[in-house]
Amino acid sequence: MPQLRITHSEKIDLIQKSREAMLSAVQIYNNPLTLFKSETFIVLSMIAWIYLLHAYYRSIHIDYRYSDGSGRGKRYVRNPDGSIKYWDLRECIIREECPLDENTKNNLLFLIGLRNQIEHKKATGLDSFMSARYQACALNYNFFLKKLHGDKYRLDNNLALSLQFAELDFNQAQIIKDKEKFISKDIISYISGFDNRLTAHEIKSERFAYRLLFAKVNAKRIGQADRVIEFIDPKSQLAKTISKEYWVIKNKKSKPYLVRQVISELAKRGFKIGYQQHIKLWKKYDGKNPTNGFGVLVGSLWYWYQDWIDFLSNKLKTTHAE
Repeated sequence: MPQLRITHSEKIDLIQKSREAMLSAVQIYNNPLTLFKSETFIVLSMIAWIYLLHAYYRSIHIDYRYSDGSGRGKRYVRNPDGSIKYWDLRECIIREECPLDENTKNNLLFLIGLRNQIEHKKATGLDSFMSARYQACALNYNFFLKKLHGDKYRLDNNLALSLQFAELDFNQAQIIKDKEKFISKDIISYISGFDNRLTAHEIKSERFAYRLLFAKVNAKRIGQADRVIEFIDPKSQLAKTISKEYWVIKNKKSKPYLVRQVISELAKRGFKIGYQQHIKLWKKYDGKNPTNGFGVLVGSLWYWYQDWIDFLSNKLKTTHAE
C-alpha cells in the first residue's frame, strides 16, 4: 500500500508552486487588457491555497489523500488515470486540523461556490462587484503563507499598488454599480444565499471582504502626498475625525442607538437583559472595538449600530437554543 513520504524538498516545491499561482492570479487580475479577470483569479488562487495547505499538512505529517477504510484495510481513492486523488480545497478547509480562522474559511468557501457558479456562465461585472472578496483572499493568503511557512516566503514585497487611468470618483463608482445589472440572476442568488447564512459580524470581517475608504488628498506643499494611498496612525486625531465623519455620512439615514434603546430593541425580540448583562456581552465580544464596526464614540456617548443589535440577537438565540 502506498505511503505518503514527507520530504523537505517536496514541501518547498509545493510552497514555490503555491506562490507562483497566487502571483499569477494577482498579476492577471491587475492586467488592464485582461477580460477574464474573475474566472482566472479564482481558479489560480484556489490552486495557490491548495498547495499552501498541502505543504502545511505535510509539515505536520497529515496524509492528505482521499481514502476508504483504515489500517491495513485502507484503500486510496484514485483518479480515472490511476493516480491517487489528493484533497481538494474544500476538504482541506473542513478538516479539524485546518489552521485557518473561520472568516478566512468563509471567504474561500464563498469563492469555491462562486467558481462553480461562473464555470460555464458569463461573469461580466463581477470583477468590480466582488473585488473586496478577491482582495481579502490575496491578503489572507499572504498572511497564512508567512504564518505557516515563514516570513521569507512573503509576497507583499513582490507586488505594488496597481495603477489605473481612470480616477476613483463618483462617476466611476456609478459605472461599477451599473455593471451589476449584467450579473446573472443565478449568481446574484448564490451571493445573497451565501451572505444570508453569515452573521453581520462575519460579513464585516476584513478576512471575508477587505474594503478601503478612499479620500482625495489636496497637498499644500511640494512633495506632500506623493503616494496614491496615504496610511495614517489609527490612533491619530485625523483617523478619529475621519471615522466619525464617515459614520455620520454613512448612517445619516439610520437611527443610532443608546444602550437603553439596544436593551429595548432586544426585549422586542424576546431577549430580556439588563445594563450589567449588556456590559458583560460587549466586553465578551469586544463590542466597542472600532474595527468590529458595531458602534462609534461621539463626544462622550457611545452609539450602537443596528448591526450590534442583530449580532447580539443571533448570539442570544444560539445560547438559548443550547
